[in-house]
Amino acid sequence: MPPDEKLNSEVANDIWRTYLTTGRVPDFIELPWYRHKLLRGFFHHLPDNPRCRICHSPFKGLGGAVMRHFFGIVSSKLNPQLCNECETFAQHYRGGAEIELSILFADIRGSTRLAEQMNPTDFSGIINRFYNAATKVLFDSNAMVEKLVGDAVTGFYTTGISGADHARLAVGAAREILRVTGHHSSSAPWIQVGIGIHTGLAYVGTVNADAGVTDIAVLGDTANIGARLAALAGPGEIYVSQITAQAAGIDPSGVEIRRQNVKGRSEPIDIWVLTPQ
Repeated sequence: MPPDEKLNSEVANDIWRTYLTTGRVPDFIELPWYRHKLLRGFFHHLPDNPRCRICHSPFKGLGGAVMRHFFGIVSSKLNPQLCNECETFAQHYRGGAEIELSILFADIRGSTRLAEQMNPTDFSGIINRFYNAATKVLFDSNAMVEKLVGDAVTGFYTTGISGADHARLAVGAAREILRVTGHHSSSAPWIQVGIGIHTGLAYVGTVNADAGVTDIAVLGDTANIGARLAALAGPGEIYVSQITAQAAGIDPSGVEIRRQNVKGRSEPIDIWVLTPQ
């Protein structure tokens, strides 16, 4: 790699590390005044979803109109889950950083059977309802939404964006996702969901397709464990790794702890099984 490319890569990685751990970019990066960290909360509360997965700028409703007309922020043409400014930033500073985070996977249980029982339009409607409900919870809890794929939603929490208690926020969001999908009531939920959460080191950064589309991905063993916990969780269950449970300050009294084999692990791990409160 030529020296200038190596330097650019190191600078980009430092920018990502600073942003993900502190919530700001280094001082040598000039950003518009409305991108100041202190204004993030204001944009976060503007209605309405969908939003940029990085900065939470809304694309629809009154909030979308404000961002569009006053700041020129719209959904990216290449990646509709990022705003045009975050897309440009991610393309210019291609890189990432290995950081501690908490990652949450929310999976629909029995989606194949559900699809067989419904026509495609009705099935699409219930999947979109789940996407909207789950992503609203994730955005409201200061998560970054990594992906919406098939029958699953993934969000992750970092110190810079979510705060030092990101494990607790992830657990709270998981319980809220179960609540908004109807798992807290005596009647059957309108869709069955299982959730997995894990906390640990992971690589967060940009990935680029040949067509030029830039996306944000979480890579590494921490993400793999979170996904496998979600796959094991039954309807209305939250499978939490022990490291997440301890970081979140969960009281072990009254909590079922299962020692269970997880795909890809040589030894079984302790899983804390949580349900809606």
